[in-house]
Amino acid sequence: MSQAAKRDSLVIIPTYNEKENIANIIKVVIGLPHEFDVLVIDDNSPDGTAFIVQGLMQEFPERVHLVQREGKLGLGTAYIAGFKWALERHYQYIIEMDADFSHNPNDLIPLRAACADDGADVSVGSRYITGVNVVNWPMGRVIMSYYASAYVRIVTGMKVRDTTAGFVCYTRRVLEAINLDRVEFKGYAFQIEMKFTAYKLGFTIKEVPIIFVNRVLGTSKMNTSIFGEAVFGVIKLKVWSWFRKYDKRAELKS
Repeated sequence: MSQAAKRDSLVIIPTYNEKENIANIIKVVIGLPHEFDVLVIDDNSPDGTAFIVQGLMQEFPERVHLVQREGKLGLGTAYIAGFKWALERHYQYIIEMDADFSHNPNDLIPLRAACADDGADVSVGSRYITGVNVVNWPMGRVIMSYYASAYVRIVTGMKVRDTTAGFVCYTRRVLEAINLDRVEFKGYAFQIEMKFTAYKLGFTIKEVPIIFVNRVLGTSKMNTSIFGEAVFGVIKLKVWSWFRKYDKRAELKS
């Protein structure tokens, strides 16, 4: 039987070659006023990221955890593995976050509070709810990201300005309602699919303003093909939704 979580909040951090960032990001998260546990999902990083995490597991027992996978299996599958791990251990607030400090760990506090205190089912760290809050991105990438989110919003009908955001807090009840084994997309479009499914199930989604800062250390995993997946994937999501029954009690499980 899985051991129940002593704390109610888990931060999931997928990694591939993040040795420059992983120790610092974990220590900042662990040091926040609210106690967050950390789960790293490492896809067999050849740079020794997992080895660093193993050392931190000794330094912060029961607070830092690691799942090692055999190779690069996709962002979506990493998060799904993390979601299942969190549900087995009874966490109530499960948060996605990048390893590279593009997401400010201090924003974990308001992101969780939007669900724990304000009643949201999903809270999104939004780059676009108060304008365009992105630092150190090339202008072309800013424009591409902004209009990709707008396009997704128009096609899906979601009233979420940052539909492609990867800094998200899900309450336990949302992840229990979604059939994680039926999530289709494994890459960038995974973020859209999760929000869209929560939206179709009738859950409340709240955006929390953040400032997104492009990574300083390590290598970005982004490229134009990733945005392309989001653009074409959203059409599939919309079409699929016409033939699916969304039920909070048993979404896609019948």
